[in-house]
Amino acid sequence: MTQETKPSELATISQQIDAVREQLNKTNTDIIQHVEKRDKLNQQAQALRQEITELKKERDALNESVKTLKQQRDEMRTKIRPYIEEIKAHSEKIRELKEKRSGQNRHELQKQLDAIEWKIATTSLDLQEEKRLIDQVKQLEIQLIVYKKMDQHSKKISEIKTELKVYQDKADVFHKELTENAKKSQELHAKMQIEFNEMAKIRDEATNLHVQYLLAKEQIKPLHDQITRLMEQRRTLQETARGEFEKSKKNKEQEIKEKLGSQARDKLQRGEKLNWQEFQLMAGSDNSETED
Repeated sequence: MTQETKPSELATISQQIDAVREQLNKTNTDIIQHVEKRDKLNQQAQALRQEITELKKERDALNESVKTLKQQRDEMRTKIRPYIEEIKAHSEKIRELKEKRSGQNRHELQKQLDAIEWKIATTSLDLQEEKRLIDQVKQLEIQLIVYKKMDQHSKKISEIKTELKVYQDKADVFHKELTENAKKSQELHAKMQIEFNEMAKIRDEATNLHVQYLLAKEQIKPLHDQITRLMEQRRTLQETARGEFEKSKKNKEQEIKEKLGSQARDKLQRGEKLNWQEFQLMAGSDNSETED
């Protein structure tokens, strides 16, 4: 390894150290960001879980209400059934009575009856005519009884319908309320499903961020180890370069001393005076030779 190549190698290693440190800093930043995002997403998922739990409670309460209201509605409908059967029975009686009518309406029959009764009451009649008219009255009364019976059945139907309406209204109220609650329950369930899907999506993202965090964390030690190795390589190169520099410096100094000593000896041989530095060099040279 030559003196000229060392600065280049040192610069290369320093660049590598800077690059690894930059990567290490980026990795640490990524870790912090991954953790922050992951924790934030986990908080969002937890909030959604809590909201889903509340929605489920509300939905279950509505479902229980629907179940109770359905039972109450069905109980009302059970109570209604005998009334409906009774109305059908009276309606059938009216139908049968209608078939027994003579063809004349009630007003005409009543008019005829009133006229005959007036005639009987105000006119002098022989026995046979009076008997004939009385027979007509009986026949008319029989026909009018049909209408009276029809009125009785109709009146009964009206009474039953009045009682029936109480139960029908209650059944309708229960049915309307359970229908509304069932609709609300379905809406809540749909909202729960949307939020559950959103929570699952967030959790998947949080899991992915956690995996990225773990992968980034695994890179920290290798990067630290790489920086340590590069710094050790740089330190070794610096020490080597320093040693070679000191050696080169000593060689140059020795060359200078030898040159100055040679010049001093030449002056001495020529009988010229030596300055103090030259004298010191000569003295040092003599001592060196003596030691050798």
